[in-house]
Amino acid sequence: MSTNDISVSFSDRVTEAWDFAAHAHNKQKVPGTQLPYLRHLGLVALEVMSAHLSEPIDDIELALCCAILHDAVEDQSVQPEDLERRFGIAVASGVTALSKDPSLPKGEAMTDSLARIRRQPHAVWCVKLADRISNLRGAPAHWSVERVETYRSESIEILRVLGVAHRGLATRLALKIATYPGSTPDAA
Repeated sequence: MSTNDISVSFSDRVTEAWDFAAHAHNKQKVPGTQLPYLRHLGLVALEVMSAHLSEPIDDIELALCCAILHDAVEDQSVQPEDLERRFGIAVASGVTALSKDPSLPKGEAMTDSLARIRRQPHAVWCVKLADRISNLRGAPAHWSVERVETYRSESIEILRVLGVAHRGLATRLALKIATYPGSTPDAA
């Protein structure tokens, strides 16, 4: 079976990751809404799958598992050891790299996470790109102008550092940055 075959994305391991995420995020809502958090995880997985269909991602199964589980450690205190036991070291390492270290100041947490992501396969880089694309659907109404600008600046840094992993995801992220609140045509 080729890595471009769509059936790879629906393997038992990906389905198991979806079930695990559904339990882990069961009570979590998308911030500012009453929508289940699975909506966000699904959007990230759909970005990854869409990108894969246009330009294959090596190890699409790793990318999809990490997309589905990427917030389990950071948001739900799932232990990386539990992920390793259930999904293997590659998934656990990818999810851990995608998780910000809560012991670091906010300004350092993204830089640290990007450094850890860069030590992962490009499939994991693609998840971070897809996650940020999903998150740039609009700024939350309660964010200050400064918070919106910081988020946009972080997005530009993510694109700069990880954009080489996938041309399609990089293009989508650049477009999202260009239309994000507070952006100017030359900003991205």
